[in-house]
Amino acid sequence: MDMRRREFITLIGGLAAWPLAAKAQSAMPVIGFLGSESPARIARLVEFFRQGLAEHGFIEGQNVAIEYRWAEGLNDRLPDLAADLVRSAVSVIAAPATTPGALAAKAATATIPVVIFSAGDPVALGLVASLNRPGGNITGTTSLAGELAPKRLELLRELIPTATVIGLLVNPTNPTLMAETTKDAEAAARTLGVELQILRARTESEFDAVFAGLNQMRVGGLVIAVDSFFTARREQLAELAFRHRIPAVYQSRDFVEAGGVMSYGGYLAEGFRLVGVYTGRILKGEKPADLPIVQVTKVELIINLKIAQRLGLTVPPSLLARADEVIE
Repeated sequence: MDMRRREFITLIGGLAAWPLAAKAQSAMPVIGFLGSESPARIARLVEFFRQGLAEHGFIEGQNVAIEYRWAEGLNDRLPDLAADLVRSAVSVIAAPATTPGALAAKAATATIPVVIFSAGDPVALGLVASLNRPGGNITGTTSLAGELAPKRLELLRELIPTATVIGLLVNPTNPTLMAETTKDAEAAARTLGVELQILRARTESEFDAVFAGLNQMRVGGLVIAVDSFFTARREQLAELAFRHRIPAVYQSRDFVEAGGVMSYGGYLAEGFRLVGVYTGRILKGEKPADLPIVQVTKVELIINLKIAQRLGLTVPPSLLARADEVIE
């Protein structure tokens, strides 16, 4: 009788535990999305991320959940947001938040897989051991947009051949990428025979002072360094550049659409899609250490001819011929 009673209790206990185990097995994996800007700013790009996930069978709300954290363009928020995702015990962190987001995710966890989209060289930044064999918990893609600063300077000089001084606007709260970008731009300036003025802005309130001082420094054109803080304020920067009659170039077409003269940079939509693809592959069991860093090879040159003309600039035919798109 005691034996049968124990068997009965064991059976009941097993039946009670079964639904919990089934629920655990059917629970959706959770992706932590570390966004550098506001959701409205990159809504189009997030759709490309979801597209990449869908390519591996993951649909948000159906078989995967996504926890979003937004830095609103403020780099100093990223470490706390990354740490919050780690505390939430997400399955993988997607960090298409440029370099500060990637560094924040690396500092927050050495165990949760992280998929990055970085503007800088992930090896030089200390994020991975090598591009082919990342070796740790981080993989993803890079646009190497920071390394394109010399090309932006070259294109700006081609647009304004009389310029003898060109400004480079950097964000001191992104020191690693700032140093890399500055070094490359200074080398390019020496080759082109122009003086490079390094300008710094970490808050919106510093923008006015930077632009107000350009005329005194005889700056003929402005290269805006890649940074999520600047991307989130592209309309403000484009408006200031136009108001102060300074031709400016940035990395993304959004800047040109906002009223900037020119943009040259990697195709951001493809980078976000690849982050989604790698996130899906990791959710299916692949290890980030074995997934090579992918470089977004497509770059776009976009020229806003209307703004150039309003600034009194004549865009050389050779530059127009190389443009992927001319806004008229």
